Amino acid sequence: MGISVNIMARDKKLIIGNWKMNLNVHDSSLHLHALSKKVKPHRTVEVVIAPTMLALQTLSVQVNHRQFKLAAQNFYWRDSGAFTGEVSATQLRGIVSYGLVGHSERRHVFHESDKDTRAKVQAALRNDIRPVLCVGETAGERAAGETRDILHDQLLGGLANVTSEELPKVVIAYEPVWAIGTGDNALPADVTEAVTSIRRQLKHLYGTKIASEVQVLYGGSVTAESAADYLALESIDGLLIGGASLQAESFANIIERAYKSVKGEA
Repeated sequence: MGISVNIMARDKKLIIGNWKMNLNVHDSSLHLHALSKKVKPHRTVEVVIAPTMLALQTLSVQVNHRQFKLAAQNFYWRDSGAFTGEVSATQLRGIVSYGLVGHSERRHVFHESDKDTRAKVQAALRNDIRPVLCVGETAGERAAGETRDILHDQLLGGLANVTSEELPKVVIAYEPVWAIGTGDNALPADVTEAVTSIRRQLKHLYGTKIASEVQVLYGGSVTAESAADYLALESIDGLLIGGASLQAESFANIIERAYKSVKGEA
């Protein structure tokens, strides 16, 4: 399914589970099976799982596409060629609906630049994959009061070649680096301030109408317990989940909280 028919309205919540470098193919299949038993499909919540690259093909056959969509954790920006060890967005087309781009671990562990991120956003769009552009500041940048500038630069870098028509196909995920996997949760007020800055920048670049159509997620040590607080924020359209997505019960609870937040019960 192409992204041209899969742009979500902002009255729906988007929940993405990033499994990172965990679970082999067999265990991924078992985990998906466990999730399928616990997660109820909701028309107002889109649930996406991002397993390892090795597991994508197997899970694409196993998955109930009305219940879950698949995402790639990473891909190369060239469509084909002599790039040993890489997998292109072209090769993932038809298997995944989403692709993570600019995740903090790609930026800080693998030293991917804004130029790399920009090229991947473009590769995803031309292959009918919705890019999930991750942006966020480190602890040092936060302490120096540079959060707004960092978000500005990462957004500008990642979206440089994106047209107004393409922008609603892009998902933005605010993931403060200092909160990822640390248990040091960002306060709802911190998230609101950062997301307000993101939306202000999008408005400046693309205008009010187009900017208002963009989904913005929060990610950073989100648990089943803290999810409701973030989902209650008017500026947040969903969550990017790491560790909690590896626990079927916790992930199912987060999805249920997302459903209740749309209904106004959270």
